[in-house]
Amino acid sequence: MKKVFLLFFSLVFSIGFSQEIALLKYSGGGDWYANPTSLPNLAKFCNQNINTKISTKIPSVEVGSPDLLSYPFVHMTGHGNVVFSDNDIINLRNYLTSGGFLHIDDNYGMDQYIRKEIKKIFPDNPMVELPSSHPIFQKPFVFSGGLPKIHEHDNKKPQAFAVIVEGRIVLIYTVETDLGDGWENPEVHNNPADVRTKALKMGANLIHYVFNN
Repeated sequence: MKKVFLLFFSLVFSIGFSQEIALLKYSGGGDWYANPTSLPNLAKFCNQNINTKISTKIPSVEVGSPDLLSYPFVHMTGHGNVVFSDNDIINLRNYLTSGGFLHIDDNYGMDQYIRKEIKKIFPDNPMVELPSSHPIFQKPFVFSGGLPKIHEHDNKKPQAFAVIVEGRIVLIYTVETDLGDGWENPEVHNNPADVRTKALKMGANLIHYVFNN
């Protein structure tokens, strides 16, 4: 199953078919639907700047749904509580170990909840912080200092943590940065243009890394 799933995604992008990315819908009361304009804007930016063909119509997919396997890149965000059921954990683990990828972006308030849920999915694969030298910060856009700061929360440095399974990054968790806020329409947060561009470029690096590894 894993090899078939990876081969499918490889063929899709090598021959230029359009592909979808998705927003993860979860339980627990957290606002999984936050930042509604972020992923359409990221898809548009990637299509214009890194030669992707991603649909700007972003579907949502439930954690426990078999439809999860339809998306090579799934994004998760929110400000609050996250609860994965036993079925959610099994389904998400199967998705991630079969070639899928999950980007979790703490929109401030999620951190204390999501770390526990990630540990349930991969109890034997602890998250490791990605150094600024990691390829994900080097191309197609260079971030010599690592993950950029988009919004200030607790005066802490932005960090990107990864879960690695059999040598492959299956999940990246970004905290103290708020990339998704930076991807939103300009009038939503009134971010300066250079800040939004920085966030979109970092998002494009994530997409590029997933689609090319």
